[in-house]
Amino acid sequence: MRRLLSVLLAMLLTWAVPVVPAHARTAHEVTYDRYSLMVDGRRIVLQSAEFHYFRLPSPELWRDVLEKVKAAGFNAVSLYFSWAYHSPKQGVYDFAGVRDVDRLLRTASQAGLYVIARPGPYINAESSGGGLPAWVKTVPGRARSSEAGYQAAYREWLHRINPIIARHQVTDGGPVILYNAENEYQVNTDAAYMQDIQDQARADGIDVPITTNDCCDGGSWSSTWATGPGAVQIPGIDDYPQSFECATPDVWGPWGEGLTERLRDDIPVFAAEYQAGAIDLGNAGYEKCRELTGPAFMKFFYKNNLVTTGATMFSYYMGYGGTNWGWLAQPNDVYTSYDYGAAITEARRLTPKYAEFKRQGYFLQAVAPLAKTDPVATPPAPDNPALTTVARANPDTGTQFVLVRHTDRAATTTDSATVDWAGHRVPVQVKGRDAHVLVAGYDLGGQRLVLSTSEIMTHAAIGGRDVALLYGTSGSPGATVLRYASQPSVTVLDGSVTSAYANGDLRLDYTHDGLARVLVTGGGRRPLLLLLGTDEEAGTFWRADTDSGPVLVRGTELVRSASVRGDTVRLAADTVAGEVEVFAPGQVRRVQIGTHDVAAARTKSGSLLGATRAPGAVRLPELTSWRARAESPEAQPGFDDSRWTAADRTTTTSPHPPKTLPVLYADDYGYHYGNVWYRGHFTATGAETTIDLNAITGRRGNYLVWLNGRYLGSAAGGVQADSGDQWTPPNPDPGPGHFAIPSGLLKPGAGNVIAVLVANMGHNDDWIADDLRFKQPRGLVAASVGGTPITWKIQGAAGTDPVRGPLNNGGLYGERTGWHLPAYADKSWKNAGGPLAPGVTWHRTAFRLDLPDGQDVPVGLRFGGEQSPAYRVMIFLNGWNVGQYGGDIGPQKDFYLPAGLLKEQGTNTIALAVTAEQAAPAGPGPISLFAYGNVRVD
Repeated sequence: MRRLLSVLLAMLLTWAVPVVPAHARTAHEVTYDRYSLMVDGRRIVLQSAEFHYFRLPSPELWRDVLEKVKAAGFNAVSLYFSWAYHSPKQGVYDFAGVRDVDRLLRTASQAGLYVIARPGPYINAESSGGGLPAWVKTVPGRARSSEAGYQAAYREWLHRINPIIARHQVTDGGPVILYNAENEYQVNTDAAYMQDIQDQARADGIDVPITTNDCCDGGSWSSTWATGPGAVQIPGIDDYPQSFECATPDVWGPWGEGLTERLRDDIPVFAAEYQAGAIDLGNAGYEKCRELTGPAFMKFFYKNNLVTTGATMFSYYMGYGGTNWGWLAQPNDVYTSYDYGAAITEARRLTPKYAEFKRQGYFLQAVAPLAKTDPVATPPAPDNPALTTVARANPDTGTQFVLVRHTDRAATTTDSATVDWAGHRVPVQVKGRDAHVLVAGYDLGGQRLVLSTSEIMTHAAIGGRDVALLYGTSGSPGATVLRYASQPSVTVLDGSVTSAYANGDLRLDYTHDGLARVLVTGGGRRPLLLLLGTDEEAGTFWRADTDSGPVLVRGTELVRSASVRGDTVRLAADTVAGEVEVFAPGQVRRVQIGTHDVAAARTKSGSLLGATRAPGAVRLPELTSWRARAESPEAQPGFDDSRWTAADRTTTTSPHPPKTLPVLYADDYGYHYGNVWYRGHFTATGAETTIDLNAITGRRGNYLVWLNGRYLGSAAGGVQADSGDQWTPPNPDPGPGHFAIPSGLLKPGAGNVIAVLVANMGHNDDWIADDLRFKQPRGLVAASVGGTPITWKIQGAAGTDPVRGPLNNGGLYGERTGWHLPAYADKSWKNAGGPLAPGVTWHRTAFRLDLPDGQDVPVGLRFGGEQSPAYRVMIFLNGWNVGQYGGDIGPQKDFYLPAGLLKEQGTNTIALAVTAEQAAPAGPGPISLFAYGNVRVD
């Protein structure tokens, strides 16, 4: 968003702090062994979140999302690169504007994130064609294979995207740490194809390790890829143990234990694509998907993966989902929103899932021994069989990591036990579907942690002392034992904590309640400030690194970064009204948020405590003065279609033979996305009684039919068959429509015109690498009028929008003539209102925004009332197709209008293309703007 970017730039100019990428511009070496990745010999636990730049066509907002990923404790981001998004036709590629992936990779580096680059060629991602351009459907040779036609096509893509990725590698001072070849390539595989992808990558300069993601708990490739053709260096596993049934979020792990397998002894365990949300297959809504994959799921499954299998490489799908704007969506699984129930919502808001990622992510980055562990044969055992433990230990430091969880992973009870561990008998408790990773034998900064039944979130040396943040479930007992050469002094600053010292060990006992604070001094070690909180309290903390050392911040909505100059700590933070507490280096006396001073006082904890300012109130305008105009002149017999494309082919490269001739498949004529019009001319005999059509549109698609200008009705378009999730054998009647010809409508012996508007919803993915699925046609696939010969013309999108790209527009008359664009003159249109006739009617209005500087106010468009199956609506914001609404489309009634597409200070135009399948008493409404949130960004 322009507002957010301007604030960030102002901060940099004010402080004259250079923007230095976290990975600098120094070349580094990436290596690995059986334990972990290493950068210049330093072990790292890779914690990545998936982000799809193509689902957020606003480069100004990429920085916002990536900074939020970094602030949650992730040190990496996984990026699919969509071939279809960049290539409208063979030989043509666009990497400018919203497709500037150079900018994307620079932004990731500036945010301090490594990048897992995933250029496919196939990516799936529930995107149209799985990311393969629709023009590939007309290329000879099986997709996702080494057959010649497809090979020439994918090499063309790789030789354009690979050099961009190559110049941003860690080995050249950039952020790219891994290169992912192909995606979930497990069925109908071709080793020569997999090998060639890697050979092309190496030839194009890729020198970081190459990986891939095997689907569904391993599979046939994981063993053969160790040495054979197509083998990658680090194969990883996909796993989605919660499945995608968002309507039943209480069902626990229906797809298995969710444990990532160790595929080889010489590589780290890599959870290459692990569930962090879900597609909404049952139209339950994404909040249900967030519940399905919420903090309880994350605590149990993610921690189980960490300790049980010793994984040190994680990539979570999704971190931020985004929007299936335009014709981006794969038609059979998703609708406009791709929120995915992710930790960061489609409108970039933070959720309780984000807080859980932060608790776990900070732990992974703070506790270095996690990067190298082996199983412990005899972990400490609870005295209650309802609980069980698994343990690992670092062979160099002896640090132990003990997972405590329910023996029955589906249990929802609260169970307590005691454990004999490291010479102490300590209490543990698990409440419901939870799990805890406890640590023993760890050098916690300058301290020696014997053990703790609280979990470590983070720790740092701040102001000449150690500050450690530990947490546990509210109401559960906790015990922390620290070792000292002599008895230290213990001061309980807040909360209820008891202490005892014996045989060199200081034991602290407490109940997790709010935030307790304990100061420990003496005993032969530097001072320790121990913060003992609940899950909820821990989630309010942020850690940021500065040149003067780390800072901890409590109470802001977000901390993007921090810097220290002299006696002042300056935070780049998002805030609402409330407390802010800062633990900073000892010389710090003042706090600034952005350029604003915060009146802060020193606390007994040694921190600085102040208050943040509320953002200014925002009032959004009402949407009034709607104008309307009907279109669909193509349905009229006198419409001039002489410039349309003649649909006269008698052969096709599709594996689906045509049922009737000529071939009417839209892709064969270069019309790949959105609505397509057909006009069929025939000389009637007078004996014709029905028009018989078949169309394949993908799920939610339909088609409308006119004869000589009279509307005959509509039918649902066909979808892929359920058997094997592919069309085998070819369906002889994929989307049937039989339309009776009204008496007297035909003109015997004269010309008659059939007009058909087909709403194609996108292209099938190619998950099983089978052209019967991927190359399934779109548009009309058969047409007859009692055997009478028909001459056909076809018209789709009128070229590619140079700014918005090939996925923005289809072939509606209003799209071809610019009715969706803000500059279109609509003053001659009538005032909107009244009934809708079958066909397409456009509604337009304009509104002005003047959102405050320095605030992030994501705006949405809301459709009130009940959804009607009588019509569907395409929504254009300033010419951008931002979504589709309707009773046959999905449950979505709120549509995100991202800044960049939305002018936050200026005039905006909303255009709605309303396609009615039947007469309706009124069009969509009421329609209003709303704000998803409002924070100050300083």
